[in-house]
Amino acid sequence: MNVKVFMLALFLPIAAFAQGFAGLGTDADGFSVPQPDPQFDFPTDHGAHPDYRIEWWYLTANLTAADGTPYGLQWTLFRSALAPEAGEGWTAPQLWMGHAAVTTPDDHFVAERLARGGIGQAGVTADPFEAWIDDWSLVGDWDTLRMTASAPDFAYDMALTAQGPLIFHGDDGYSVKSAAGQASYYYSQPFFAIEGTLQLPEGDIAVTGNAWLDREWSSQPLADNQTGWDWFSLSFDDGNKMMGFRLQQTDGNNFTSATWITPDGVTTAYTDGALTATPLALNDDDVPVRWRVELPVRGVDVKVDAINEDAWMTTSVPYWEGPVTVIGSHQGIGYLEMTGYE
Repeated sequence: MNVKVFMLALFLPIAAFAQGFAGLGTDADGFSVPQPDPQFDFPTDHGAHPDYRIEWWYLTANLTAADGTPYGLQWTLFRSALAPEAGEGWTAPQLWMGHAAVTTPDDHFVAERLARGGIGQAGVTADPFEAWIDDWSLVGDWDTLRMTASAPDFAYDMALTAQGPLIFHGDDGYSVKSAAGQASYYYSQPFFAIEGTLQLPEGDIAVTGNAWLDREWSSQPLADNQTGWDWFSLSFDDGNKMMGFRLQQTDGNNFTSATWITPDGVTTAYTDGALTATPLALNDDDVPVRWRVELPVRGVDVKVDAINEDAWMTTSVPYWEGPVTVIGSHQGIGYLEMTGYE
């Protein structure tokens, strides 16, 4: 569900003592808080919202090479604010983190960048749209984007073209995350076609596929008893798509949410309890890498399997994220993110 910016809590002075997973259940402390009935303003809302504490631009892609080999790709820029006020230069309270990854059936390559706001090292502009940290960038007009990242053992250069509309999760983009009412603003572009070149140790590989870009911002997205989450973005062969998440709680229960997306971009939101996600198998690190995911109201009963069980993000705050296959009532591909399994 892309409250994925949990790792940004590392930057917050309260992080070591904070409530909820990685501090995301800590009180908003003067920051703006999402409210029901949001009114989005584009292209402005593609840019940063510094009066909110946490925010991200988060892209995952399922790719295929000419020989049929599957790959996964991730590009993420996170923003975290130390304080709700503005500042210039080194006094600017905005902090930035970038994550990039490429997953193959046998390897998982990861890189991380950290930056301070106010000095030009990282940031986001809305019109024209550009998100960057050092030499990594995501640039374009949201109908077409170019995405680049590089690291010592991998790089990629990708072109993306939107083939459907933006979609809004929850109640028109107001996405509730707990029974206590914590929430975020959350929308996605799940209809990108993507193509480009992966540079891996074995050489350059031309790939094509589909990508899903999430936008989310909040100041207190979790409750203080929520310890992690399991997030699924699934694209089915019949053209339908589904986003679903399960938030783990200290009492052993889970809070769930889902969005059903038709091929032409019509959405239906499902509140807590409609979605069920059940772990079926663990990898050697006790992380679930096979799931049964059910959304009975849509006839969904599928098994979700990791393409590479060891897609562990060895970043400042580690988590699991990688591409998956889907079989059962629906066939397809997707992405899975899991936290709280350290």
